[in-house]
Amino acid sequence: MSKAFTNETAESAPPPEKMVEDGPNPVTPEGMAQIDGHIARIDAAMSSEPNVLLRETLARDLRYWTARKSTAEVAPPSPDGTVGFGSTVTIKRKDRTQTFRIVGVDEADASKGLISFRAPLAAAVLGAKVGEIVEAAEPLGEMAVITVET
Repeated sequence: MSKAFTNETAESAPPPEKMVEDGPNPVTPEGMAQIDGHIARIDAAMSSEPNVLLRETLARDLRYWTARKSTAEVAPPSPDGTVGFGSTVTIKRKDRTQTFRIVGVDEADASKGLISFRAPLAAAVLGAKVGEIVEAAEPLGEMAVITVET
C-alpha cells in the first residue's frame, strides 16, 4: 500500500503555531484585561490538564497570548472629539445608521459592534470629526460622522 494512504499518527503531532503579527499591538484598556485573562485562564488550565495533547495546545495558546501581551500598548484616547483608536463612532451612510467601537485586532467582534482598527470601515473614519463627510472606496462609499465618544 502506498504511504500516501496510511494513517499518520496526527495525535502525536504538536498543534500548529498561531500567527503573531509584527509591530505594535494597540489595545484598549479592556483589550489588555482580556489578554491578561487569557493568560491567567490558560496558566490555570495547564496546571490541571492531564492530557498531553491538550497541554501542548494550551502551551501554544499561552505562547501566542504572551507574545501579544509583550507588544500590547494601551492606546490613549483621541483628542478633540476626533475619531481614533478606542472611539465609539456613529455614522450614516445611504439610509443606514451604524454605531461601532474601534479596537485592537484581538478584541474585534463585529457581533458586539467592535471592529478592528485595520478594518476598512475603521480606517476610513480614523481622524474624522463630527459632521464630516468621509469618502471611502466602494462598497463603503460616502459616510457622515454623526457622533464620536472617546
